[in-house]
Amino acid sequence: MTAQGHRRGLDPEGYIEREGSLARVPYAFEAVVTAARERVLDAFGARLDGAYLYGSIPRGTARVGRSDLDLLLSLREEPTDTDRADARALEAALDEEFAAIDGVGILLFSRTRLLSDLETHDLGWFVACLCTPLLGEDLAERLPRYRPDPLLARETNGDLALLLPRWRERIATAADTEKARRPLVRSMSRHLVRTGFTLVMPRWNGWTSDLGEMAEAFGAYYPRRTADLRGAAVRGHEPTGDAAVLRSYTEDLGPWLAEEYARVHGIKAPRP
Repeated sequence: MTAQGHRRGLDPEGYIEREGSLARVPYAFEAVVTAARERVLDAFGARLDGAYLYGSIPRGTARVGRSDLDLLLSLREEPTDTDRADARALEAALDEEFAAIDGVGILLFSRTRLLSDLETHDLGWFVACLCTPLLGEDLAERLPRYRPDPLLARETNGDLALLLPRWRERIATAADTEKARRPLVRSMSRHLVRTGFTLVMPRWNGWTSDLGEMAEAFGAYYPRRTADLRGAAVRGHEPTGDAAVLRSYTEDLGPWLAEEYARVHGIKAPRP
């Protein structure tokens, strides 16, 4: 039996269940979640359509002093530079004030984009299955239910080949220190593990957000790459600042995974 139970994160009809809830927020994080709700509304006011939590805090698996606070905001119009500046200021203020968290990330999208046909099996799925409503209307009620099928696999992570040049640029422009490289290792590790998992998700026939479980599911189908994804799963929680790890991601594991993904599921529909 997996951490998600014998249904592997699916409901009795085979659809992906929403994975988080406010009831699962650990006590140590209740204060920052309350502050985030209040300050998002103060900062964005009438521009805000809705707000969501996602990640380890609403899943109930967050670790004090180690986990970050992740928010997705639905805006009534396309995000502006002012919106982005307000989001960055809010991230910094919450991170500074609350020792329970290690960083804050706020994603901004318009309501129109989240509900668009193009994003139905990417951002729409993300909101419906991985996000927990915090403020406003829950857009999941306007979205379909989702199965762990090849279409979802393609549209969620079928763009790794496009990301790799950007990763190389971020690495090249980052300061040459372990401290500067650790956030890059953390984010890229997580992305690669999730991409590896969604590569095999339709065959595994389930959903999980646990990085370790994702790596093991992947390894059942690609045993020669199991160690690579297991290592990335560990670094997704405990990142190192090793430049060699980043090189291995952009020059070995990443290109191989992008090529295999395109072969199995095809390429994600282009975005404007």
